[in-house]
Amino acid sequence: QVQLVESGGGSVQTGGSLRLSCAAFGYTFSTSCIGWFRQAPGKEREEVAYRDRYGWPRYADSVKDRFTISRDTAKNALDLQMSNLSPEDTAMYYCAATQEYRLGNCNWYGSRAYWGQGTQVTVAS
Repeated sequence: QVQLVESGGGSVQTGGSLRLSCAAFGYTFSTSCIGWFRQAPGKEREEVAYRDRYGWPRYADSVKDRFTISRDTAKNALDLQMSNLSPEDTAMYYCAATQEYRLGNCNWYGSRAYWGQGTQVTVAS
């Protein structure tokens, strides 16, 4: 059974940093189609940072130059380093991995996609 478990969320002040980590059980993260998403109250879930089907890192415009996605092979974990946080970054953060493609890119919502339960990030002004 595949399980993704996020950790590292919490409350920080504007301008602060957090490092999220996602550990995988029953699954080995590949170099592609692994990523972080977030959902704020009343908003749709959005992509934050992910590695596309070719392994290239992709970032939402709102987090470019502030967030960095990385894979820890030894720990079989997926990390998200977040810096210069603002209240707009407040959300539940989820990690995901998928083995499916759709329209040429990662299919995060297919039958072979896996999601964690999320970790809350709150940024106070």
